[in-house]
Amino acid sequence: MKKAVIIVLLLFWTNNYPQPLRELRGVWITNVDSYILYSDKSITDGMEYLSKIGINVIFPVVWNKGYTLYPSQVMQEEFGAPIIPVAQFQNRDPLDRIILEAHIHGIEVIPWFEFGFSPSYSLNGGHILAKYPQWGARDATGNLVVKNGFDWMAGTNPEVQNFLLSLITEVADKYDIDGVQGDDRLPAMPSEGGYDSVTVEIYKAENNGNSPPTHTYNADWMRWRANKLNDFFRRMRDSVKARGEHLIISSAPSVYPWGYQNYLQDNKSWVDSGIVDNYIPQLYRDNFASYSNEVNTQLNYISQGKRDIFFAGMLIKAGTYLAPIDYLINGVSYNRTKNVKGETYFFYEGLRAENGIRGDTLSKRFYSQSALLPYRNGNIFRPKAKILNEEETGVVRVGNWYQLPVVGYKPNIYRASDSAYASITYNFQVPFSAWFSVYAYQVPNFIFTSSARYLLYSGADSTEVIFNQSDQKNSGWRKIGDVFLSEGYCPVLKLDNTLMETGKYLLADAVMIMINRKLSPDVVVTSLDEKEAAADVSDFELLQNYPNPFNPITKIDYSLPSQSRVSIVIYDIMGREIEVIKDSEEMEGKHQIIFDGTHLSSGVYFCQIRHKAGSKVVKMVLMK
Repeated sequence: MKKAVIIVLLLFWTNNYPQPLRELRGVWITNVDSYILYSDKSITDGMEYLSKIGINVIFPVVWNKGYTLYPSQVMQEEFGAPIIPVAQFQNRDPLDRIILEAHIHGIEVIPWFEFGFSPSYSLNGGHILAKYPQWGARDATGNLVVKNGFDWMAGTNPEVQNFLLSLITEVADKYDIDGVQGDDRLPAMPSEGGYDSVTVEIYKAENNGNSPPTHTYNADWMRWRANKLNDFFRRMRDSVKARGEHLIISSAPSVYPWGYQNYLQDNKSWVDSGIVDNYIPQLYRDNFASYSNEVNTQLNYISQGKRDIFFAGMLIKAGTYLAPIDYLINGVSYNRTKNVKGETYFFYEGLRAENGIRGDTLSKRFYSQSALLPYRNGNIFRPKAKILNEEETGVVRVGNWYQLPVVGYKPNIYRASDSAYASITYNFQVPFSAWFSVYAYQVPNFIFTSSARYLLYSGADSTEVIFNQSDQKNSGWRKIGDVFLSEGYCPVLKLDNTLMETGKYLLADAVMIMINRKLSPDVVVTSLDEKEAAADVSDFELLQNYPNPFNPITKIDYSLPSQSRVSIVIYDIMGREIEVIKDSEEMEGKHQIIFDGTHLSSGVYFCQIRHKAGSKVVKMVLMK
């Protein structure tokens, strides 16, 4: 029945409204020659600007010169360096902030592992090779491979591969991202490399004890090393996709075949074999004649069936170079004549340079109409967040609240004292049933309470969350929790002064809900307007668990239309994973599983069942 509804909605939309464009409009976010990542305010301003000019995906750097640009447990344990040692990055999480601010505007975020298998730039391998010298890439003379200033690890060494994979999966596990990206250094290794002791021993084991050829560019030797990098890329894809089929594997390599000859990057195989979901070769040229020639050359290596994942990487800034406006216009126009449905710009500061003339030109000439990302099957994977300011319809204040001329979300805030009961409830028109992350805008100050009481609602159920409104670190949008919300008008969050300290004040400002894709990866949004139509596209049926309410045993029935791997996970009302009760391959047909809640306290829980065609969620009430 749900499928029929979806079809009707799409047909109505198709017949009555212009078809939305499907284009990738991306930009790389760097930490070199750019300061956008240096403060939360810069990130907020940057994402507002990119949204205004029509950008729909960003690639923020997360791995640069041997350091992460997010707090990394892997780096802390391995090297005692949880984040890049720059003052502006300490005690912050720039990746978390840029994901939040981009998703508010419906911009997808694909973290970019810029340095890949390079641990440093002209530092002899830096702190990474100082601890693990055996990870270094070696040439035929035994020297560390350094090319164009970049020091290299051996991408063929399983330990090096596992290290990079641990960073990639850490990001996929920790953050609600939309994919991951490698570039001209991931996966890659200069063709001079491969003579480290680990790689040599692997080669001997696979080649009857023979040593690798001494000639660097021996065709068979190049193919063997390239295959090792290809195998890693497949493993990287499998590891990321295991965390969510919706996660995009993006590649922005050097152009082919130059990248193969110099860095063993087998781009054509990556595209042909389906390792990558989008492919953005670096077509970095400084004049239109060279650029158009490169576009034609690269398209010749892409089969017609794969042209839809080909996008252009365009250089608009490098040092003092800024792409001329006419070159930029001609380049994007040429992309469209060749049916290239989008481009990504290196890098953000080029769009904003000279009072934003390049970004504004692109917006007016090419990006004035909203566009869906081509690889999302005509759906909106990141619908914009819904925000209720404290004075808008749907917000109900009880008691004595006073407006303060303090810059908040837009533009003032409210406060209440402890003299009498005061509360404020935010009622949203929820556009579709899904898990949502709920945020409250904070303007921390010592006059505000350190124990603000929030009630987070899911239908008739609620969960109490205590939040510190005086802590200066809690500035801007701060997450209150994750909650499952059903489509329709309903209360989402309530704030009151029942726990606040004597003599303090309670702060109220805007509240925001935003879909949580880690918890609701299969909810499909099918329209561009504010009345977004959505549905869960499961191809299997889930019967309501029974009994429900239960104490402490309940049975869950479901049926599969075909053999599939099935995952069944229990979450609490805050979206925290409680227990994985099934993760295995199952045959077509009806199935039943018994869940024992003996170890849990009374309350509301959610059971999510996923298989290859989608997922469903049921609400379960445990009453002891």
